Amino acid sequence: MPTRIIICLRFIVLFAVSSPAHSLDLRVNQTAHPLDAYAVGALKIALRNSPSAHKVIINTADINQTRAIEMLKSGDMEVMWLASNQDVESDLRPIRFPLLKGLLGHRICIINPKSQAKFSSIQSFSDLQAFSFGQGQGWPDVEILRNNNMTVVTTSKYDNLFYMVEGNRFDGFPRGVLEPWVEIEAHPNLRLAVEKHVVIVYKLPFYLFVHPNNATLAAEIKLGLDTALANGDFDEYFYNNPLVKDALTRSQLKERLAFPLNNPFLSPQTPPADSHYWLKLEDL
Repeated sequence: MPTRIIICLRFIVLFAVSSPAHSLDLRVNQTAHPLDAYAVGALKIALRNSPSAHKVIINTADINQTRAIEMLKSGDMEVMWLASNQDVESDLRPIRFPLLKGLLGHRICIINPKSQAKFSSIQSFSDLQAFSFGQGQGWPDVEILRNNNMTVVTTSKYDNLFYMVEGNRFDGFPRGVLEPWVEIEAHPNLRLAVEKHVVIVYKLPFYLFVHPNNATLAAEIKLGLDTALANGDFDEYFYNNPLVKDALTRSQLKERLAFPLNNPFLSPQTPPADSHYWLKLEDL
């Protein structure tokens, strides 16, 4: 076991012994988005490995990311999750533990099945730049793609993106490898498919966030996540999660033509690429 993890565990033991358990109701909002259930599960893993006795209270309002941020800042919610960038981290308090081990930054597209021949013809990045891509308004991916001279079409409604790609309003809807099959199954009335040839890759951590002033809660959750990573609890959850297992099998990432993109919007405090927080696909 690495020395830094051993030191962390010693600190955890001392913290648990010296700190009385206290309990808060942690309100979160879980929509139909497939990553919401995963994030709630990861939060519960963190709390299970924390000396606190907090409880997760789940609401199911159909709200977008912008509204969720407003609710967190106004005190109507204690924890949320989203792909991170410097702007978000300056506005909220991030818990810098990549919940998806970096998989969210491996993007494959939902397309109209008739578009597969066009995508299969892509051989170079300049070929890729001739395509247009849909994203949700306010998502960090929008500026990442645009910064790499790619055309992006946005909408404020998440569900609109599926109808728009079917209707050829744009060519592809890039999704993290955990997302597209579940999302397509949720829209059986639409002609949609997962594109088979290309993977777009950029570093995109998926974090839990709390109110900017709630340093105590952030530290407790981070402690629980680090403990779970060190004792194997988190990896057991990650690798046995049906969403993760299915995505790693069906995406066939090693067989795709990969296009790495620069992400200049990350915080300097993002865990380095060689740290134990990130998944290394060559080890799969």
